[in-house]
Amino acid sequence: MTDVSLHLSAGQRDALQLWLTGLHALDGASDHTVAAYGHDVGQFLGFLAGHLGGSAGVRQLADVTQSNMRAWMAWERTAGLGSRSLARKLSSIKSFARWLAEREGFDISAILASRAPRYSRKLPRPLSTEAARDVLGIVGLQTREDWTGLRDTAVLTLLYGCGLRVSEALGLTGRDAPLREALRIQGKGGKERLVPVLPVAQQAVSVYVQACPHPQTPDAPLFRGSRGGALNRRHIAKVMEQARMQLGLPATATPHALRHSFATHLLGAGGDLRAIQELLGHASLQSTQVYTAVDAGRLMEIYHASHPRAQG
Repeated sequence: MTDVSLHLSAGQRDALQLWLTGLHALDGASDHTVAAYGHDVGQFLGFLAGHLGGSAGVRQLADVTQSNMRAWMAWERTAGLGSRSLARKLSSIKSFARWLAEREGFDISAILASRAPRYSRKLPRPLSTEAARDVLGIVGLQTREDWTGLRDTAVLTLLYGCGLRVSEALGLTGRDAPLREALRIQGKGGKERLVPVLPVAQQAVSVYVQACPHPQTPDAPLFRGSRGGALNRRHIAKVMEQARMQLGLPATATPHALRHSFATHLLGAGGDLRAIQELLGHASLQSTQVYTAVDAGRLMEIYHASHPRAQG
């Protein structure tokens, strides 16, 4: 529970805590997600207490009108909250209100009918196929020791070749080596997925394991730092930054951009959107559909750069 709960009534605080516990235990939400939800809903309840006045019990949500919701949104916007963050907060509030209404038996139509301001969804910025290959080719040359260069190459190969998140790659253990034809990955919210592993990724990890001076044990991290501890994700960001500078790539060329590149290049090669959703571990197809916009945008760039009429 976050410190915003100190401003709530005992009933609200208990209800919020019970809901958050359920999110963590039943829905598998991460600690970070639970903390964010608690903060969002706690702030909203705190606003209602001041805006509506009177008793701030669990049934206060039943008194909320659309006018109250508009006042809350205006209050958040005045505080500098952007449209994307406001939409996220509203989603948290609706989820809590729906759970509480079902539990207590009251109507929350005004809350559920509220709509956050529209916002333009940020499109991922993938690397070109050539740039991705150049990155994988150069990272191994940036370190003083051969084995650390092989390690960095192996990690980035998993991001681009398998579409893993950085946390997922660094979460692998000695038990996962040697890599098989498929990896069972536990992603966000504890959701498991099966990810095919390309031979080039198997080879990159195998070469690194053979060169690594630290003994591989089943429960130890697969990717080790110089002193043998778990490799820090900040190191991977620094590796990518160095490669970006050497190759003259834009600031958007981050480790996560390699995962975006994996999805975009698969789609461009005719990959099925549903299959890509499964490979990425996205909970909804909506998250994956942004890559169709990226692919269409790339086609338009090629058109404007190549078509004689477009150039004229």
